[in-house]
Parts: sequence; structure tokens; C-alpha cells
Amino acid sequence: MKRAVFPGSFDPLTLGHYDIIERGLKLFDEIILAIGVNAEKKYMFTLEQREHFLKESFKDESRIKVMTYEGLTVDFCNKTDSGFILRGLRNPADFEFEKAIAHTNRKLAQIETVFLLTSSGKSYISSSIVRDVIRNGGDYTGLVPDAVRI
Repeated sequence: MKRAVFPGSFDPLTLGHYDIIERGLKLFDEIILAIGVNAEKKYMFTLEQREHFLKESFKDESRIKVMTYEGLTVDFCNKTDSGFILRGLRNPADFEFEKAIAHTNRKLAQIETVFLLTSSGKSYISSSIVRDVIRNGGDYTGLVPDAVRI
């Protein structure tokens, strides 16, 4: 079975994430949406809310699992018998950042990283932009799946 981990904070889940996940299902038998927990980071949404966003958005897709983890992503991949990490790229800066992480992960655990380019109509969406729109009372509904519209 080809299993991939799609790691992130998903604070919140965006249509950019959703795009990568849906397209990743064409490549993998199963995708684990892995919510990374970092005690040092301040989140807008609670872990429970973020889990709900993911589970609700993919409730009809049996090949998607939602889990949380702490520590190295490669350790989580080994623990879940996942041979791949799925990542989305919006721009060249994302590529440079993700490339260094992918090389490190491959060195640590022989985990392959698969990059998908975000669809052009969604490449400008990021969780940090969505959080800023929400904080400032803007209409963020066109940036997130229905489950995130609070």
C-alpha cells in the first residue's frame, strides 16, 4: 500500500491544502493528514477545531485518516508505515524551503517527499493570510472549505 503523510498545522485548513489532498489521492492509496503539535507555537484554532475541520471536510473519503503527532515527521512516517511525505508548493520560495527539509528527511529515514504544485487559482492562499483575514473581520469563505466557515 502506498501511504503518504501530509503534515501541517492546518491552522486553518485552506482550499490550497484541500487541492493538494484531493490530487494526492490519485497518487496514493491512503493519505494521513498529520496535524503537527508544537507547544512553542500559538495557534488561532484549537487542536480539536483543526481536527474537526479535516475530518468534516473529508468525511466521505475512506482513504483519508486524520491524526496528530509531536516530534519529527519522519518518525511519525515510520510509526505509521508511510513511505512518502506529500507537500504542496505555491512558489519558488516554498520549493527552496521544502527542498532542504526533503533532503534532510531522506537522509534521516529514507522517506521520499512528493511535491505537487498548487493549482494556479489557489496558489496565493496560505493559512497565515486566512488567519489575517479572519482577525480583521474580512470575508474568508472563498479561501477555506465549508467545514472551516465558522
